[in-house]
Amino acid sequence: MRVPYDLGAYVRVLRMASTPSWEEFSQVAKIAGAGILLVGLLGFVIFVVMSFLPGGGGL
Repeated sequence: MRVPYDLGAYVRVLRMASTPSWEEFSQVAKIAGAGILLVGLLGFVIFVVMSFLPGGGGL
C-alpha cells in the first residue's frame, strides 16, 4: 500500500465533490426514507406471519 498515492487519490475525490442542491438532497432523503420504511414493513409482515404459525413464538 503506497500511502502518498492513496492520499493523492483522496484529495482528488474531495476536490471533485460538491455540496448537493436542496432538490437533490431532498430526493435522496425521500428515497432512503422509503427504503427504510419498506424494510421495516417487510420485517413486520414476517413477524406477523411467524407469530401465527405453530411454534412461531411471537411475543
